[in-house]
Amino acid sequence: MAGGHRAQWKGFLKFSEVSCGVALYTAASTSERITFHTINRLTGNRVNRVFIDSETEDPVPKEAQTKGFEIENGRYIIIDPEEVAATIPESNKTLEIEAFIPCSDVDDVYFDKPYYLTPDKMGGDAFAALRDGMKKSKVAAIARTVLFRRMRTVLIRPHGKGLIATTLNYDYEVRSSAKAFEEMPKIQITGEMLDLARHIISTKKGEFDPATFDDRYEAAVAELVKAKIEGKAIPKRKEVKVSKPNDLLAALRESAGMMKAAESKPKRTAANANAGNGRDKARRASGKSATVPAAQRKAS
Repeated sequence: MAGGHRAQWKGFLKFSEVSCGVALYTAASTSERITFHTINRLTGNRVNRVFIDSETEDPVPKEAQTKGFEIENGRYIIIDPEEVAATIPESNKTLEIEAFIPCSDVDDVYFDKPYYLTPDKMGGDAFAALRDGMKKSKVAAIARTVLFRRMRTVLIRPHGKGLIATTLNYDYEVRSSAKAFEEMPKIQITGEMLDLARHIISTKKGEFDPATFDDRYEAAVAELVKAKIEGKAIPKRKEVKVSKPNDLLAALRESAGMMKAAESKPKRTAANANAGNGRDKARRASGKSATVPAAQRKAS
């Protein structure tokens, strides 16, 4: 894969009697996020993590650490990683498609982590046949394999020139929505309140474009680091005003009024737009146009 990315998994994609070599690449990464270290507030030194024996309180080196399952309070069965590996099925390098299903059949609450699925040099034809067949049939595929020492169910869908494979949570891992919403009161919104809400929604319709969404938290952290380095004042947190039930209708009316006012503003005419462009060109030609430096993404 271009860009120097390393495959997270390599194996075979099998559908019916057809198979081809494939590789999985991480589709989402957190490596660009700002990270912090844990610091001793008294000395300013970085803190290191050390594993301590719960009884002797002696440090335990990495080579002495293993996994264990607690059978009762304070008693464990030692599970060696090699023993776990021995229980993995022989097909741990085969991503075998079990069924083709409509793309909308899987609730996205089951989605875990996405990976780009690409063919190797020798399996391009079989890979392309599967990809194009799924596109034409408008289906996704359910497959199973062992990934990172776990049997995983994977949803495979056409994605650009390749496929995207999303690991799925198991049913026992997904909590019931009924439990989450059980304390919500039954409220039926009707009349003017519903009409105002629908109006506001209709004026804010758009399309999903991930390039337009910036990570405001990361940007705020970067600004905070920059301010601390330069000794500037730290911005204060703004309080969020929650709409009370008695004020909700008034807030909806105000919001709808603001939307209508924005819609009724006169649009800039073509003639005025052209005139503005001419003035901009004149300023650039005279060398008087000001340039604004790009915002610093991260503090060094």
